[in-house]
Amino acid sequence: MNRRTTNPARPLLPALIASIAFAAGLAAPALAADKMEHGAMHASAPVDTALTDGLVKKVDKNGGKLTVAHGPLPGGMPGMTMAFHVKDAAWLDALKEGQKIRFAIDDKMTIIRLETAK
Repeated sequence: MNRRTTNPARPLLPALIASIAFAAGLAAPALAADKMEHGAMHASAPVDTALTDGLVKKVDKNGGKLTVAHGPLPGGMPGMTMAFHVKDAAWLDALKEGQKIRFAIDDKMTIIRLETAK
């Protein structure tokens, strides 16, 4: 005799696949948005050439760094005190602690433009 048996789970398989596909479709935009927001913090182009006010806290000529207390930076970084590399080490010779500056950074957090504030 040729008896054909059916698997009781077989009719549920298409419904299960459809449910998984539907759930993945709902989650995809949320995941993409999360990646876009995170990526914005690490742009490959210069963050901005807008100048930010800062106060020189330390000049490190040997390390080629300038420690600056600054307000919020373009690109979303909040105000804080931090050390930056400078594009031109000669700038460090003209600066001293306590001096007010205006500066712009690139995506590697290097000062690419620098002016003394009046």
